Amino acid sequence: MKRALAALLIGTVTTVAWGAAEVGKPAPDFTATDITGKTHRLSDYKGKIVVLESYNYDCPFVANHYKTKAMQELQAELTGKGVVWLLVNSVHPGHSNYRTPEAAKKEWEELGIKATAWIHDSSGAVGKAYGMRTTPHMFVIDKDGVLVYQGAIDDRASSSGDPRKARNYVREVVNKLLAGEKPEVTQTKPYGCSVKYAD
Repeated sequence: MKRALAALLIGTVTTVAWGAAEVGKPAPDFTATDITGKTHRLSDYKGKIVVLESYNYDCPFVANHYKTKAMQELQAELTGKGVVWLLVNSVHPGHSNYRTPEAAKKEWEELGIKATAWIHDSSGAVGKAYGMRTTPHMFVIDKDGVLVYQGAIDDRASSSGDPRKARNYVREVVNKLLAGEKPEVTQTKPYGCSVKYAD
């Protein structure tokens, strides 16, 4: 648990300009510092599949995935296969949904989050670089650093019920990549709540 909590990240990147990460193109690089002071870059994960999850537990769509434990199960399943899974929380400090790093640690523990790390993107820089519009909004980056999927986590845009009954695009895409195959689905429309950027 201590190791998992130590992986909570506080995100910093050089620009907060809006971008639009494109499938088939190199994923936007970013730099983030974890709570131990260690610096991480997306490019450091080259050679590994990376999943980015636009996250805000106060969104009912996100909460349903976590209350049912479906998200934690998927995180554990994929990280167990060597995948890097990063939560990206881009809520700005003036919003009621904002989490301080200390509050984030508590939430991580209480929910039993199984991701690799939590990026505390309060500037919105990482979210905007990728064009994250909703929570959840998912991105899958292949071992070469190329964005291969962006969109919804699954085909069931609901804030209730069991997400396990849905077609999970993230699991599908990652398993295709692990098998050395090309994903059939590369882009879908994300659903959920708006990301709470400062502007």
